[in-house]
Amino acid sequence: MKPSYYFSMALALLLFLGTNNLQGQSNKAKKSKAAAAKKAPAATFTPGRDADFLQYTNSRWVDSVMKTLTPEERIAQLIMIPVYSNRDQAHIDEISKLITTYKVGGLIFFQGGPVRQAKMTNRYQQESKVPLMVSIDGEWGLAMRLDSTIRFPYQMAIGGIENERLIYEMGAEIARQCQRLGVHVNFAPTIDINNNANNPVIGFRSFGEDKYNVASKSIAYMKGMQDNHVLASAKHFPGHGDTNVDSHYGLPLINFSRIRLDSVELHPFRALMEKGLGSVMVAHMNIPVLDNTPNLASTLSKPIVTGLLKDELKYKGLVFTDALNMEGVAKFFPPGVVDVKALLAGNDVMLNTMDVKTTIQEVKKAIANKEITQEEIDARVRKVLAAKQWVGLDKWEPIETKNLVADLNNPHAQYLNRQLTEASLTLLRNKNNILPIQTLDTLKVAALAIGTTKETAFQRDLARYTQVDTFFLKPTNSIEELQAMKEKLKDYNLIIAGVHALQLKAGSSNFGITAEMNLFLKELIRNKKTIVSVFGNVYSLAEMESLAKADAVIAAYQENDVTQDLTSQLIFGGIGAQGKLPVTVSNAFKIGDGLLTHGGVRLAYSMPEAVGIKSKDLAGIDSLVYQAIREEAAPGAQVLVAKDGKVIYHKAFGYHTYEKEQAVKVDDLYDLASVTKISTSMAALMRLKGEGRFDENQTLGHYLPMAAGTNKADLNYRDILTHQARLKSWIPFWKETVKKNGNFKWRTFKADSSARFPIRVADNLYIHRKYSDKIYKEIMESPLNEKPGYVYSDLSFILAPKVVENITGVGFETYLQNSIYKPLGATTLTFNPYKHFSATRVVPTEFEPHFRKQLLHTTVHDEGAAMLGGVSGHAGLFGNSNDVAKLMQLYLNDGEYANKRYIAENVVKEYSKCQFCEQGNYRALGFDRPAKPGAQNSNAAPGAPAESFGHSGFTGTYAWVDPVNNLVYVFLSNRVNPTRENSKLGKLNTRTNVLQVVYDAMGKSKEKQPAEASAQ
Repeated sequence: MKPSYYFSMALALLLFLGTNNLQGQSNKAKKSKAAAAKKAPAATFTPGRDADFLQYTNSRWVDSVMKTLTPEERIAQLIMIPVYSNRDQAHIDEISKLITTYKVGGLIFFQGGPVRQAKMTNRYQQESKVPLMVSIDGEWGLAMRLDSTIRFPYQMAIGGIENERLIYEMGAEIARQCQRLGVHVNFAPTIDINNNANNPVIGFRSFGEDKYNVASKSIAYMKGMQDNHVLASAKHFPGHGDTNVDSHYGLPLINFSRIRLDSVELHPFRALMEKGLGSVMVAHMNIPVLDNTPNLASTLSKPIVTGLLKDELKYKGLVFTDALNMEGVAKFFPPGVVDVKALLAGNDVMLNTMDVKTTIQEVKKAIANKEITQEEIDARVRKVLAAKQWVGLDKWEPIETKNLVADLNNPHAQYLNRQLTEASLTLLRNKNNILPIQTLDTLKVAALAIGTTKETAFQRDLARYTQVDTFFLKPTNSIEELQAMKEKLKDYNLIIAGVHALQLKAGSSNFGITAEMNLFLKELIRNKKTIVSVFGNVYSLAEMESLAKADAVIAAYQENDVTQDLTSQLIFGGIGAQGKLPVTVSNAFKIGDGLLTHGGVRLAYSMPEAVGIKSKDLAGIDSLVYQAIREEAAPGAQVLVAKDGKVIYHKAFGYHTYEKEQAVKVDDLYDLASVTKISTSMAALMRLKGEGRFDENQTLGHYLPMAAGTNKADLNYRDILTHQARLKSWIPFWKETVKKNGNFKWRTFKADSSARFPIRVADNLYIHRKYSDKIYKEIMESPLNEKPGYVYSDLSFILAPKVVENITGVGFETYLQNSIYKPLGATTLTFNPYKHFSATRVVPTEFEPHFRKQLLHTTVHDEGAAMLGGVSGHAGLFGNSNDVAKLMQLYLNDGEYANKRYIAENVVKEYSKCQFCEQGNYRALGFDRPAKPGAQNSNAAPGAPAESFGHSGFTGTYAWVDPVNNLVYVFLSNRVNPTRENSKLGKLNTRTNVLQVVYDAMGKSKEKQPAEASAQ
């Protein structure tokens, strides 16, 4: 019979006897085994089941490299040394010496930065005789080790995601980033089943406690990486999930039965192996049921590595040790000795070898002592080289460092991270369906940050939806301080609490949750409507007493800006809750728990990729706005774009003034100028229309008694709102208040307020309490234009508040606030912002030389509106782009927002239609619209469809609604600072050109869709 037959029989006998001691094999059998491996490993390669790289074990490239290697260099190919890109030049040079002297096979990079790592990698690859296999621990992406990179959710969060396609795509994106950085092996996924809540080393690094869920999620992650030619590594064999010792600091003792190991811990390993797992990392654990040698880690155990993993489970891929400088092994064996023991146990690659020279010497001794043969070493080297060929190292090229950070933080990856985070958020309590929050105008909301004294991203993001007041609770507040906080919160009827700064790992500190925090939270839940979001290790929920009694509980798994952003959106209905708890935390919160809610209730905040647009295709917006600032068309601006109910672009640019003392923020307030018309007058009139209390076919005199007997009485409102009622364009009311010497007439203005002069027009300027009557009288007495036709006029909108007040019996501002703005959560839409906001949040307008003779700040720019006390229907409203967008989204939704109807169905649709196109007047009722196709105009972007509508404002503002493309666009600036004579913004067409960038981007996305569909 052939020698291979005797080898097979010998191996079967050894396995049957339960020993892995192969020293009894004859030299003839060993040579036969080596020859068989050398001749035909491809015949034993099973596509789909075995690691793909095994097909290259006897490739020409592997053969050619093997011929160049000395016995010592072959040993070195099985060594990976630790490298840090955040250390000094001495460390960099030391690694270089190890590579050039000993020809080590690979590197594992730890802390540092991507560009530094890339430069080091390029140097080391050029110095290396054989291309180096570069690895990293990147369980949640490169950010696990490197700064300036994207941090994907922890595996515990991913364990709660239902959509495994997202997990596959995460693996694929991590692989793409690894390839960009010259990394070939990612030591992920962690497939340990975390069925011990007190596990100090795995915990949040696990997909959960259910073996099927862990396996399923791990396969998706693994395939995403390996389909993109980055080697995955399942860890920590045979299962590190049920331990109470961190193997970095000690040797965990595992006293499970073999039946338990087979049925639980080994299940995910088997599942991944069946799907072609590329590599396995062996843990440092003492497992008596598999090897009862005292103080011997599984990494160094031949019965475990060779007997169980390689022989019984028939695993053929690469086997890595866990780091050999960890105390689980290092405290028992010195460097070099521990490495050779790992090699003798059956590991292919020794990770974190700390003494390369000694390791090579010790392996040579083992060969001389016939503990291992050169042929066995060679077989493992071939596997390593085959893996190197599979990852492309046979055609190695230097890493391009240009744009490296931008490439690693690409928009696709950022959006994917958002999708993963959104899908993981787990709603565990929702009493009476409090989430998503429905009514806003009945709520006084406190955003309480527990565990920190600094404003959180969560608090800032909640404020996008409504007014929230912020409070902070330190972990160690005294009883007196807790009582004081309780007093501060007594007038609030909704508390949204975020629990922050929690420790990630399990331990004696209860994740950082103190008795004081517990006491206060317990009281809060008992006495107030309370929503609690926990930003940290999900096991921390068990440490919070009475948490299950809260009105709503959200497990967010970790703390970062993205998680806080999306949790705030979940609370207000921008997005829905989807996640399921992957572990049992307590009797109240069990595996599989997770309530579902629907998103799309209010605006969501996302990225262009969320609606099929590429972020790079909107880069032109930045260019246009910066051009306008550079050419001093405006000192700053806000730009917001929302599509399909998602804010996909929202930025602030420049400064409040050209002095550049205060940068513009996205929540700063601008004077909206004529955007006031569609935000106040039209909002009110359309609402009243839907209630049957206003009809555009009626006359002004029908609604406004003061018009009786004047030439305005019979003006038809349809003509009025389309600016063809023959009204004068405007009246400079302020001129009537000034004497020839430039001083104000004594019955008009005073420098100080009083009972007769109570109305603030500007700083140190107050108008007579009845002067508005004179303004209205002047309008009524003004002549009509001789010729009929379109003339844009402010006058009817100045009268609009009186019309609304006559119909409703309620003050104009009060009506708008109570009926529309407050329920919408548009809390910055206001007249006279000096009454409600800090001046630092309000952007100044003009330094006005002719009337008020001062910088206008927190009071309205328009003279007429100012003389009316800042409240008018043509100008006077202030707000930020976010709140303007809410109102525009209401219009886009034909009068509905957040499941509430503000304006009757079809009213906005009818009012936004062209009324007299056949006569050459292309305006809608109150709204501006694009002129006829092909006409040269600046009121709309060229790509805006005829159905779109909106308005522009004199101060440099613009709001536009496109129902065809489901689009809302808001541009706010103060182009009149420091003077209204500056017309550059209009000449540059910045506002409409910015909108055209959006249309162009949508066009590109539509062009790509058919190509992508055919490719699929």
